[in-house]
Amino acid sequence: MTEQSEWRFSDDRGQQSAAPRPPERVLAYVQAGATLWDLGVRPVGIFGSDHDGPDPDRAKAGTLPLHEVDYVGAGSGLDAGRLLSAGPDLVVAVSYGNGHVYGLAPETAKPLEERVPVVVIDVGQTRTFAEIGDRFAELARSLGAAGRADADRDLDAARARLRVVATSADTPRVLALSPAGPDQAHVARPRMWPELRVLTELGVQVVEPAEGSGANWSTLDRSDTFALRPEVILTDIRAHAGSLDALRGSDARPTPVVPWNPEPLYGPRDHARFLGLVADALEAARAR
Repeated sequence: MTEQSEWRFSDDRGQQSAAPRPPERVLAYVQAGATLWDLGVRPVGIFGSDHDGPDPDRAKAGTLPLHEVDYVGAGSGLDAGRLLSAGPDLVVAVSYGNGHVYGLAPETAKPLEERVPVVVIDVGQTRTFAEIGDRFAELARSLGAAGRADADRDLDAARARLRVVATSADTPRVLALSPAGPDQAHVARPRMWPELRVLTELGVQVVEPAEGSGANWSTLDRSDTFALRPEVILTDIRAHAGSLDALRGSDARPTPVVPWNPEPLYGPRDHARFLGLVADALEAARAR
């Protein structure tokens, strides 16, 4: 082993992983795997969380080629043996703080870490979207991915366009929510979500529900949800979310809708695509 070939990476728990050479077979939580794919790293496998089922959630998977990437399962169906069946030489997971490995029970994470390096990236509320994206980019570079100047330019252009659209006239009211059935919705508190904070920083008027129970969401009935007068709706498109059409009902007035994944992908292309959809929806709402 030479100093040049040795691979080391310190994760957001302060734990350093090392290997004789950069890992090539990466198993990742689906959000991390999709982000790494956008950054130029192809995972050999992905796994889900307790919210996921026997098949991968395409809303979380971004542009991952799911026909080429092994999905090893999710939640209680996962154990160290199942995770290791993909033959990984690195596992990439996420955390929402306190170093807890999201999606894996402690009795699964511990024996896994005894067999293979595990890198955990903190995607919690205390960090900005850019900070999280930088950590994923740093990991991707350590694994041999080349930077993509064109992707960064596309992201810069998407940010600039959205800022102009959001601030050029009266900004339509944007509501981010996760439908919980025909009679209820979980309305996002934008300051608690890194991607929604990006929108507000760029001038988008993301509606803040009233203070109350729920740190990340305010759970409202149908009438209270639409009393917030959304002119654009960001709706949770993860597989376990409810139907926006059922929530709105047949008498709802047309409102531009943006598909929103509350577990965002932090690669520049995916983020630029989302910002572009928001800009399109704001322009459509303003034209009504």
